[in-house]
Amino acid sequence: MDAIGIDIGGTKIAGAVVTELGEIVAEERVATEAGDSDAIVDAVVAMIESLAAGRDIGAAGVAAPGFIDAAQSTVYYTPNIPWRGEPLRDRLVERLDLDITIDNDANAAGWAEFRFGAGRLVSDMTMLTIGTGVGGAIVTRDQLFRGGFGAGAELGHMRVVPDGLPCGCGARGCIEQYGSGRALLRMANAIADVGGIGQALARVRDQNGKLSGHDVSALLVENDPGALAALRELGHWLGQACASLSAVLDPQLFVFGGGVSVAGDLLLDPVREAYVAHLPARGYHPEPEFVIAELVNDAGVVGAADLARVHLGLR
Repeated sequence: MDAIGIDIGGTKIAGAVVTELGEIVAEERVATEAGDSDAIVDAVVAMIESLAAGRDIGAAGVAAPGFIDAAQSTVYYTPNIPWRGEPLRDRLVERLDLDITIDNDANAAGWAEFRFGAGRLVSDMTMLTIGTGVGGAIVTRDQLFRGGFGAGAELGHMRVVPDGLPCGCGARGCIEQYGSGRALLRMANAIADVGGIGQALARVRDQNGKLSGHDVSALLVENDPGALAALRELGHWLGQACASLSAVLDPQLFVFGGGVSVAGDLLLDPVREAYVAHLPARGYHPEPEFVIAELVNDAGVVGAADLARVHLGLR
């Protein structure tokens, strides 16, 4: 049975028809009107209707940023869209003759990697998405973990530094402030400020007016020592976080997705080093693998579609 997956992001809404094998057979994208809740619902409805036209579609899954309730129906809160207790599933169901499931976007991406990507050979997997912020997904014993209220696995808001940097969630010291793309830019700017290995970073910043993620990525490709130092610092914090997560979750595999993950082993090497250095019972605790996600930009729609099948009991 084919299903539709929709991934609502801060700048775009992506949709696809996905087969039971995780293959995309049709897809669409539109810009997100992030400040207009009604416009987003209209866009999702129109996209599902368009993708379903002339096809035998059994269900649709919608991946949304933020906290989703345990019934996979209501968006408790999302940071970049004005949804507070938004009954998203009900609003879609009343306009569509189709079973609809709502899930967190990081959960959808993590599930896609577990089912069809880097995690398909294990039963217990933890995924961290390293983009502007840090997202997370947990699979344990072949089941997606959501928590008692549905808002679990917000791994980016695990605190790693007591009274550390303020986070957009209202807390201080979250891993999102030390292990995200935004954190990487802050670290790169700090290195540029002191000169030395930061000379190339400072030069690019002066030329462009500011450093961007693309600038840092380009310097990483050139093995620039300043950019590499920033990435190592980022990996150090992520490795510490993974060591703490292992003490609780004991995954067989850590998967890293998101824009920063394109650095590959340049990111994973310092993650592994810091993980081993901070792992409880070091030398006696089995060590997981650390890998880069395989599905990249398709993970959200593929995972959302497959979770719609799970919700119907077809998986």
